[in-house]
Amino acid sequence: MRDASDTSSPAPLLTAVNVESQVHLIIGANPLAAARCAKSVEAGAKAILVTVEPQEGLQYTLLERIESGSVQWVRREFQDDDLTSLGREEVDRVVDTVFVTLGGSDPCSAHISKLCRRLRIPVNVSDAPELCTFTLLSTYSDGPLHIGITTSGRGCKLASRLRREISSSLPSNLGSAIDRLGAVRKRLWAEDHAAGLCDTALEGDEDDSTGQRHTFNTLVTEDDISAAKTRRVRWLSQICEYWPLRKLAAITDADIETILEAYSAGKDQPTSSSQNESSGLTRRGKIVLAGSGPGHPDLLTRATYNAIQNADLILADKLVPAPVLELIPRRTEVHIARKFPGNADQAQEEFLQMGLEALRRGRHVLRLKQGDPYLYGRGGEEFEFFRGQGYAPIVLPGITSALSAPLFAEIPATHRGVSDQVLVCTGTGRKGAAPAPPTYVPTQTVVFLMALHRLSALVESLTTVPAASDDKDESSQPIRTPWPKETPCAIIERASCTDQRVIRSTLEHVSAAFEAEGSRPPGLLVVGASCYVLHPAQGQKWAVEEGFRSLDELCLETGGDAGADES
Repeated sequence: MRDASDTSSPAPLLTAVNVESQVHLIIGANPLAAARCAKSVEAGAKAILVTVEPQEGLQYTLLERIESGSVQWVRREFQDDDLTSLGREEVDRVVDTVFVTLGGSDPCSAHISKLCRRLRIPVNVSDAPELCTFTLLSTYSDGPLHIGITTSGRGCKLASRLRREISSSLPSNLGSAIDRLGAVRKRLWAEDHAAGLCDTALEGDEDDSTGQRHTFNTLVTEDDISAAKTRRVRWLSQICEYWPLRKLAAITDADIETILEAYSAGKDQPTSSSQNESSGLTRRGKIVLAGSGPGHPDLLTRATYNAIQNADLILADKLVPAPVLELIPRRTEVHIARKFPGNADQAQEEFLQMGLEALRRGRHVLRLKQGDPYLYGRGGEEFEFFRGQGYAPIVLPGITSALSAPLFAEIPATHRGVSDQVLVCTGTGRKGAAPAPPTYVPTQTVVFLMALHRLSALVESLTTVPAASDDKDESSQPIRTPWPKETPCAIIERASCTDQRVIRSTLEHVSAAFEAEGSRPPGLLVVGASCYVLHPAQGQKWAVEEGFRSLDELCLETGGDAGADES
């Protein structure tokens, strides 16, 4: 804990700024410049892009904003007087904010930063905290609720992950609940004021930086006339402070009326029970190959859950999600595969030898794999290896993302009159080679696993047919029908997790969509007419859908969350 009197590294002053109608100057033409323009426009500001970059060098989404008029393009090098000539009339043409996306090593960045500081213009320079007077937060928004995370420029991409972790822990519809409770508060105060119960009108919205007053929980008695008059507002404040967030998020106007009419000092005491089950006899010298499913811990099979609880050593794939790993008892030894591009074979061999050594010591080993162990999970290879060493594994199936991810994205893999077959392909073959793309079948849904890292090349191979080679007998080569570029498709990332994302598009635009939206692995690509069955085309080049909470809501409705093992 840092001493409040220690000023060696003061905390930044975090603020929420109303930038409506302001002029933001963005200097540069890289993807970050496009993101800065988008952020400014979304916040209600006017974005002016200054760059000499040719039109073909601009990002696709940035060009769209320029063509639509939401971003103004000044096609030349930055000039010093841009700071005092491109702004609003009412502030003497001085721009309100400057974003420099050239990086700290560009001499122009330091020069612009110095000018802005002299003119007291807020300035942000990418990758150069020392040149910035402010930084942007990684933000999450839900109606009136806005959450920002900053690591003061030291966390690399950690701020983005922290934002996703925090936002995913919040219940859905919380923003709507804030609006509803805020409206009720204003109504109650207006009614009490009209009835003469309070002397002053409702103050403006409270500053979110202030905590509760020390009198917040003071007992209200009938003798305390001033407090008793406004007890309904006080009770509403108590509800906001103490009710579980999920219960608050689900509150309705009828619920509020009932609470205010029949509120008592008693508090609900939800009961919960947990069982500590004995693990029984520990298995020794055995190995289990198990699939952890697509991501959500509720999608584990009971057999795999039991294997997790009873293992002495767990060897887990890198992409097994954190909620599943959190089920592992603290006493259990866990190793995560050190797989990265170019090291997959070495990491696989390391795990095989680690598992074999543990088996020879009589330990119970769990090889925990993502999805299903036999569907592009090298489970068959691992079975052969351990059986060859005298330890035939027990193999437990897992729900594969190839079929469950489309389901969670509301894409029926088969649908009468639309799709009568499903093809599961890998986008990465042995040694990283690209497998031959499948031919176009109108009634087929194709799921590509491990393909997003080479999405552009995959789409190109699907939609075109290479010219026939002169030195090959064309009659011996199968004729492959290219896929129409207007074929519906969807990218599904982190399926079944709270930060699931679905990008709906067509083969023509999906690569641009993926470039613009970024990557959130693990993910897969679904291609076929079935992508439009429940989500018909809306005339957009792509659409993005964030979040997945259906399983959590089901658990809440059925009173789930039976005590987890904390051992």
